[in-house]
Amino acid sequence: QVQLVESAGGLVQAGGSLRLSCAASGSIFSINVMGWYRQAPGKQRELVATITTSGRTNYADSVKGRFTISRDNAKNTLYLQMNSLKPEDTAVYYCNLHNIANSLSYWGQGTQVTVSS
Repeated sequence: QVQLVESAGGLVQAGGSLRLSCAASGSIFSINVMGWYRQAPGKQRELVATITTSGRTNYADSVKGRFTISRDNAKNTLYLQMNSLKPEDTAVYYCNLHNIANSLSYWGQGTQVTVSS
């Protein structure tokens, strides 16, 4: 089993910044992909960004140039730096870890990010 604990989100004005973190523990395989997803009210959960163990990143077009995903493998911690936030970034943000060897995927509990206009 893998446990993912996300930091608190928050309320921020448009144009502001926020940093999320996600601490992972448990059966974490050496080769994995971690990522952030989000779900806005009435919408499906969507990918925000992912990062592999080796540091390869992938971003949704809507956040490219504004969000930066990073990880500290020694601490099993994932980060998401969000800059130039927009009201449409308002959502519950979820941390995900996917173990490549056994194809199991785990989710955090989610953290609310609200961007006011």
